[in-house]
Amino acid sequence: MSSSPSAPADDPVLGVVVDLLMSDGYEAVQLREVARRGQTSLRTIYRRFPTRDALIVAALEWWMKAHRYAGLNAEALRPEPGDSLHASLMRLYRALFEPWERHPRMLEAYHRARIGPGGDRLIAQGMAAVVPVAEPLTAHTDPDFRRDLGNLLDNLVYALMGRFADGEIEITEFLPTIDRALYWMTTGYEASLSRDASADQAR
Repeated sequence: MSSSPSAPADDPVLGVVVDLLMSDGYEAVQLREVARRGQTSLRTIYRRFPTRDALIVAALEWWMKAHRYAGLNAEALRPEPGDSLHASLMRLYRALFEPWERHPRMLEAYHRARIGPGGDRLIAQGMAAVVPVAEPLTAHTDPDFRRDLGNLLDNLVYALMGRFADGEIEITEFLPTIDRALYWMTTGYEASLSRDASADQAR
């Protein structure tokens, strides 16, 4: 039975899955081993989770809520006076990615589960947690810019996840890469606003 403080104490089965993901990785989660460690039967596990994919997704949903999204507090992430758009958004991305820096195998597991059966549940969970916190940070910007920024960042993060899962980059490369991308996108946007304002004054 799981004893890890990172695992749900009230659900031994999910606790075992979280422990396996964190210690040995995605491929280590096998239902017979989960049943053995969780001191339960395969029949009981199959009653709750019809497939291995469903079991892993459920464990990741718990972990993401308890660890990755727990720090997403709209009040705490509210921009400070004088903050740039870049600074405000990086505060959000640090809150999102620092838990994964501490537990990189959970990022690999998340990526593999996200592109597999049931992965839409993880995407929906993320949207529900992140969008209400992120929207106020960009509410003052142009709608076209918000759409483009969101699409570009989504694609960037997805690409980084895939490269990390394939062993091409380290987890510590995520935040610096996102930081640079955000800097150039936001400063470019702010520069365009200044040019437009100057042009209006010249008329």
